[in-house]
Amino acid sequence: MKNLLKYLFFLLVVKPFVYIVLGINVKNPENLPVDGPAIIVANHNSHIDTLVLMCLFPACMIGKINPVAAADYFFNTKFKCFVFKTLLGAIALKRRNEGFSKENIFEEINEKLKNGHILIVYPEGTRSMDSELQEFKTGVAHLVKSNSDVPVIPIYINGPDKVLPKYDAFFVPHICDIYIGEAMNYGCRNKQEFMQEIKDRVIALREEHRATHRQF
Repeated sequence: MKNLLKYLFFLLVVKPFVYIVLGINVKNPENLPVDGPAIIVANHNSHIDTLVLMCLFPACMIGKINPVAAADYFFNTKFKCFVFKTLLGAIALKRRNEGFSKENIFEEINEKLKNGHILIVYPEGTRSMDSELQEFKTGVAHLVKSNSDVPVIPIYINGPDKVLPKYDAFFVPHICDIYIGEAMNYGCRNKQEFMQEIKDRVIALREEHRATHRQF
C-alpha cells in the first residue's frame, strides 16, 4: 500500500511539478545507475532537491528510491512522517547524539542497500544559504565503508535554491540543472580521503556547470 501511494504521488504530483512547472536539464545521464544498490551523493540547497533527483528515475523504479533524512526534523510530527516516509519513501536517520550507535543508525539503510535500493544522501547535512558547498560530513564514508561494493554517484544540482530558497515558503519556477558524475567506490581510502574525493568531484561538476553557462 505504501509503495502504491508513493508511486501515485510521484506520478501525479512530483513528475508534473518538476517537468511542467520547473523543468530539468540533465548532463551526463549515462552515469545514472539503472538499478540498485547505489548511493547518490549530492549538494543540498533546497527541499526541492529530493523531488528533482527522484525524477531522474523512471516511475517503475520509484519504489526503490529512498532519500535519507534527519529523523529529528523530518519525522517529528505525524504529518511529516506521512509525507516523507509514506509519500517519498524517506529513511529516518537518527543522530548518534540521540543515544544510537553507528550500527543502529545505519541498520535500515544497510537493509535497503542489501535489497537493491538506491539511496539519496546529502553529506552537507543541511541546506546551503549561498549555493556554495559546505563541509561534507563523514557519515557517508561510514555507510559506504560497510557497503564497499556499492557504487557512489556524485551529483551537482543547480536551481532548486532559486525554486524554494531556505527559509522561504514560496515557489518560483526555475529550470534545474543536474550534472551526474561517474560512479566511484570506497577503495583503500580512509574516511577523510574518501569524503574529500566526493566533494572534489561535486565541485568539478559545479565548475562544469559554471563553465557551460559562462559561454552564454
